Amino acid sequence: MLTLRPAVPADAETLERFVRELAEYEREPDAVVTDAAAIRAQLEAERPPFEALVAELDGTPVGFALWFRNYSTWLGRPGLYLEDLYVTPAARGKGVGKALLKRLARIAVDAGCGRFEWSVLDWNTPAIEFYRALGAEPMDGWTVHRVTGEALSRLADGG
Repeated sequence: MLTLRPAVPADAETLERFVRELAEYEREPDAVVTDAAAIRAQLEAERPPFEALVAELDGTPVGFALWFRNYSTWLGRPGLYLEDLYVTPAARGKGVGKALLKRLARIAVDAGCGRFEWSVLDWNTPAIEFYRALGAEPMDGWTVHRVTGEALSRLADGG
């Protein structure tokens, strides 16, 4: 039986494992710098920087969705940004990913969000097809930009 539940601090090790498995799948295994202690501390915070759901099949964790709130000035409404969605290979095709996305859509609608969005790697055809089958549309004409590490520090220090 599939159950979805909010992540709690005791899930930190499971979430770290899923994040590392996702990074491996996305061909970036060395990019993960977080660990279970950081995840646990963030989940224990008064205002956690993210929310997450853990998906379980017959009591065994098989996936997760991690998101945070954003805001659209054009809509004048909050939004929900899905940072990570992951289902273990053995549990794929069993409705876990769809159930997680449906629950997040419900959370977004109930919170008055004007949009629910996420990014997907261009080469991840299975995910793109899955998302499109659920009604998601790519945002053509938009390119994600990111500043991290030393470039972020330089920008913060005046450019």
